[in-house]
Amino acid sequence: MKGVFSAPGDYIHFKSQVPLHKIPVGTKQWRYYDFGPKSVPPLICLPGTAGTADVYYKQIMSLSLKGYRVISVDIPRVWNHTEWIQAFEKFLDAIDVHHKGNLGATVEVVDRGSASCKCMIHLYGTSLGGFLAQLFAHKRPRRVRSLVLSNSFLDTQSFSAAMPWAPIVSWTPSFLLKRYVLTGIRDGPLEPFIADSVDFVVSQVETLSKDDLASRLKLTTDDASVGPLLLSDSLITIMDTNDLCAIPQELKDQLSERYPEARRAYLKTGGDFPFLSRPDEVNLHLQLHLRRVGVEPRLDLVHNIPKGDIGGSPSKENDDDSDKSDKDNTGDSENPSSESEIQPAPESSGSHNLDNQPLRTSECSDLDQEVTLHVFAGDLTKKNQILPPETYVHLMWGYIVVSYLRYISSQYILWNYSLEFRQVV
Repeated sequence: MKGVFSAPGDYIHFKSQVPLHKIPVGTKQWRYYDFGPKSVPPLICLPGTAGTADVYYKQIMSLSLKGYRVISVDIPRVWNHTEWIQAFEKFLDAIDVHHKGNLGATVEVVDRGSASCKCMIHLYGTSLGGFLAQLFAHKRPRRVRSLVLSNSFLDTQSFSAAMPWAPIVSWTPSFLLKRYVLTGIRDGPLEPFIADSVDFVVSQVETLSKDDLASRLKLTTDDASVGPLLLSDSLITIMDTNDLCAIPQELKDQLSERYPEARRAYLKTGGDFPFLSRPDEVNLHLQLHLRRVGVEPRLDLVHNIPKGDIGGSPSKENDDDSDKSDKDNTGDSENPSSESEIQPAPESSGSHNLDNQPLRTSECSDLDQEVTLHVFAGDLTKKNQILPPETYVHLMWGYIVVSYLRYISSQYILWNYSLEFRQVV
């Protein structure tokens, strides 16, 4: 991992365009992004133990521009799996994602493969997020239309055995929890794109509180297993990486055996976080999955989205011509995020448009790190950082104070030694 982390240019662009929502639902605080036409059934992304809602920013920006609605959430502070299921269901109700009909009607829709069930959600979970998605689909089958599982597992027995101090995880200091979580992430010489993904996730781990980490580790180690799903295997996609990752291969094989008819979408490389290191391939597989299960993108709403019809944001997404026309009509640029259109994200290492760029493969590992930086927006990566004059003044005063304290301490030591010498004499 790199010594100093700087946010990628496309992430800075994402933060400037997509608002972060924080809402209380019952006793839980939910933090999430919601972007895309509300008329499209949402793809809800659930991160792993070390992830946050921000780790799926490449999926949010890419898929929303293609007419899909993407919701990325933080796993809230819950301490058992039953609490997770209840809290997630309340969250869906709070953001107005409801289900219709009874169980029989839902199963009938699933069997037909029809696209008429616009009320049901599609879950994309990685690692712990994939396990929680399966638990929710098992307990609330009427609400889940399809699953995309990446580097996930079926039960927590192996994690519980590897963590004998799990019963006292809520009392463990924050720095120990972070160290334990980060030890599961492969470090050392890595391909540039994978190294960048690791750096980004590590920066997100630093934002998590002690209770957030403790609750996620509790969910990972509490004894639980996924029961049989009413969901057809044809509505499940398993997307795993073939290189080393934190989830043992044995657990991934168990998942594949449970859903033998599920669609396979293997990535040659990508590490623990392919959604960051291989976003083009992941986004392509997500699009193929959504179309296969009957989700139709609304490209007609991408270029002209009214303020009330885009999830979580009043912004619009238009091309350059409509952008100019809106500026001429409104004449007001005080609030560009709400009154003007969303500009295309600056290209980064792995965020190219699928329509214009070939699919990335393992050849990406031959790219030099300087090429990666060159692909970013130049004004975000090549601009020299100039310190304000006040900073130099503060540094100078700090140096003077430190020097003075060192001088005083040395004088005190000399005086102390001289006093002891006089007493001896």
